Amino acid sequence: MLKTRIITAIVLLAVLLPVLFFGSPTAIRLLCALFFGAACWESLRLFGHHFIIPTAVIWTGIFIWLAWMGVGPQLLLIWAISAAAWIGKFIPSLKFGLPRLNSGSNRIFSALYLISILACFLAMLKFQQHSTSYLLSVLIIVWVADVGAYFSGKALGRRKLAPTISPGKSWEGAIGGWLSVLVLSVASTQIPALQDSFPVMLQQRWGWLGLAIMLSLLTSASVVGDLVESQLKRRAEMKDSSNLLPGHGGVLDRIDALISVLPFAILLEIASKS
Repeated sequence: MLKTRIITAIVLLAVLLPVLFFGSPTAIRLLCALFFGAACWESLRLFGHHFIIPTAVIWTGIFIWLAWMGVGPQLLLIWAISAAAWIGKFIPSLKFGLPRLNSGSNRIFSALYLISILACFLAMLKFQQHSTSYLLSVLIIVWVADVGAYFSGKALGRRKLAPTISPGKSWEGAIGGWLSVLVLSVASTQIPALQDSFPVMLQQRWGWLGLAIMLSLLTSASVVGDLVESQLKRRAEMKDSSNLLPGHGGVLDRIDALISVLPFAILLEIASKS
């Protein structure tokens, strides 16, 4: 399994990094559209949709249309709807549970989750338009939170964070991930080569306290995103969202935390520059 994970990761990096750093805007949008379509397909499977492929194709068409239109009021609305959905719908579901698969509430939940996936990929494109390194400085927040939580949980984990949803996660792991993000972000503000990065931008606009608060919110969002997808898989009785990425599961398994973090991150950036 470890060998398969490593091989898949190497292949993904060999494809993604050259396109992101050296590819044309069209190539980057098409690459995002490919992964977006896969994420939509997986999401529709988790929600028990009856017309999975046609619906995924329609949503991918919407993404391509919006990606080529560029940033405008329509994207701000999508990011705002996504953020509101996480606050008003997805976070409460961790306490009150998911709706029944064949219910109208489930269809609403599914539509909002697809909008959040859309918001996530559109935010990626917006960050990448600044620069690929700037996009990576946002993604690293989520990756560091995940890695920090994993090792902290392994070493210190005692109190279960959400035992009925994801038994492997602990409060100690979540706190370790949060501290890892704070330490790395503060360190990045002191490195001249990293001055054009998301944490530095937040610190320059909001100060040290503002940076700590915003990073804490984003780290919390990453935990919530992971738990919501775990909840969806548990309801659908699936171990992974798919087998598209050998050793890693599906696309949603790799971006579940990004779906919850990036809409808030892009709104923070917009607020910081307004």
